Amino acid sequence: MKKGIFTLTILSIIFALAACGNSTEEKKETDQPDQAQTEQAPADSLQLLENEKAGEYLADPQGMALYYFKKDQAGKSNCGGDCLANWPSFTQEDFAVPEGFDKKDFDTITREDNGEKQVTYKGFPLYYFAKDQQEGDVNGQGVKDVWFVVNSETEFE
Repeated sequence: MKKGIFTLTILSIIFALAACGNSTEEKKETDQPDQAQTEQAPADSLQLLENEKAGEYLADPQGMALYYFKKDQAGKSNCGGDCLANWPSFTQEDFAVPEGFDKKDFDTITREDNGEKQVTYKGFPLYYFAKDQQEGDVNGQGVKDVWFVVNSETEFE
């Protein structure tokens, strides 16, 4: 009888240890995808940056400022040719938006001149400025009084 209880106790300990070992491995496996998703999201997120001259403004994941053109119309770009050479289209397709912005306000249009997709904010196409060379540059702010950085307060006419 003592031999049977001893064997049963040993088997119980082995099963308990085996069960603990499996749950730890499973936990590690389920934790890894969550960590990967958390690390990937910021890499594809638009950012809200701040500059003394421009105030808060929307930037792409690399910190490059995004602009709108007052001469555009909702759903249509009026910047082509030389204009587009100086003000390249923002074309990133999948991104998260910073706090204060609603993802539903972002969409795309198909440009009439080159057939490319261009991201819009509240219907208005978004652009870069060719003279912005590094993160934090806002050299296009106020150019010819028709180019402006985008922020959550931006109102289109």
